[in-house]
Amino acid sequence: MADGLVMHIKGFDQFDKIDFDKRKVRYGFRKAGQIVTAKAQMLLALGKGQDGYPNNRTGALLHAINFKVSRAGFMVKVMPDMPAGAKDYYPAYLHYGVRQGARVGRLAPGQGLGRSNRRARGDREAALGARKLTGWKIAPRDNYVTDALQDSAEKVEGVLAKALGRALRPK
Repeated sequence: MADGLVMHIKGFDQFDKIDFDKRKVRYGFRKAGQIVTAKAQMLLALGKGQDGYPNNRTGALLHAINFKVSRAGFMVKVMPDMPAGAKDYYPAYLHYGVRQGARVGRLAPGQGLGRSNRRARGDREAALGARKLTGWKIAPRDNYVTDALQDSAEKVEGVLAKALGRALRPK
């Protein structure tokens, strides 16, 4: 998830301090966020569970993808928000996956050894090993936001370069 677009604008290296119109810079990053958000939503909607993307059943994940421009205006973050009505942040479950099998919990009363109802030596390791063999309950999915950024990188670079050029104030 650490993939991203880094852009260096040539020609501004000789200035000690550059004065930008932050409204125009924020506008450019807001536009870039809209482009990547729309592409990510399109990848989810058209992917329909193919290409390693999650299946779009209710549209909650699709509508949860939003962007936020930083306070300074020189960064935009595109990511799914917590969908309405969800108990947990399930986009993380989709990205990282969930191993199948229940946690190894306590034994039922009278099933273990002695007064403390402990497992026999090696039983916990055997239970953990059996749990690992069951595979994935939810397999990890591809990162559709990163793919959207890579697909629209050229367009985003153009928008940001144009916005930064317009935002430069002459001294």
